[in-house]
Amino acid sequence: MTSAVEEQLQSEVLDWFSRAARDLPWRAADCSPWGVLVSEIMLQQTPVVRVLPVWREWLARWPSPGDLAAESSGEAVRAWGRLGYPRRALRLHAAATVIAQDHDGHVPRDPVELRALPGIGEYTAAAVSAFAFGDPATVVDTNVRRVLARARSGKALPAMSLNRAEMRLAHENVPADRERAAAWNAGVMELGAIICKARSPVCDVCPIRSHCAWRAAGYPPYDGPPRKGQAWDGTDRQCRGALLQVLRSRDEPIPAEQLALAWADAEQRERCVASLVADQLLQEAPAGHYRLPG
Repeated sequence: MTSAVEEQLQSEVLDWFSRAARDLPWRAADCSPWGVLVSEIMLQQTPVVRVLPVWREWLARWPSPGDLAAESSGEAVRAWGRLGYPRRALRLHAAATVIAQDHDGHVPRDPVELRALPGIGEYTAAAVSAFAFGDPATVVDTNVRRVLARARSGKALPAMSLNRAEMRLAHENVPADRERAAAWNAGVMELGAIICKARSPVCDVCPIRSHCAWRAAGYPPYDGPPRKGQAWDGTDRQCRGALLQVLRSRDEPIPAEQLALAWADAEQRERCVASLVADQLLQEAPAGHYRLPG
């Protein structure tokens, strides 16, 4: 792709994003870096519509890392509600504690310091750098990978896991200009979320359809390893969620017998209780009781 075509691709995404961007609170100019960090953790594997009310509740209750750090990790798990993957709540609490203790209560701007926080990987550090501080960064999530796989590589879907070639391609497509880079990162993610979707892309209204290699090739189907959707009904994930929901509803320790009412399969229930304890999402209390972590 020539630099002229690449610049055109960037301009079309940025122009589309300026008109079509969803009005999300963590994109507001007055949103704190902490608000951005919380949103990025919550949005991992969870759709925006489910994150919005919980994010607002968290920021109202814990507007700064120090506010969350002053609470028990169990309160973070309780407030996490039904967002799923509740270990993210523990990671956020741990990150808030480190920020409060080691960074004077301010989310660090330095990418190395960001990556050193508990539960913060390459993607989240890059996203906070870009969206909280406007710093140059290459932000690559599932949506970005899919857009670039189609537009640049002519593939229906990206590889099963992120590889160096994808990172290099993503980096090459980030505009050199600081302000355009921040908008590009948000815009290409938005494009993947609402236009270039995995199962039902809306290609006829895509702003980069004239530059899409996948479209030009006639939309060749995905030919990689099978991609299985995650099951839910009857799984350990569902059982763990049901057990945690019981604990969230009560401040005091709950007897094991009451947990039995939440999940009938005794063998699976015991296995899931043990895994929740191992993950520090549950604590054993005296006399056969359980509680959220203190």
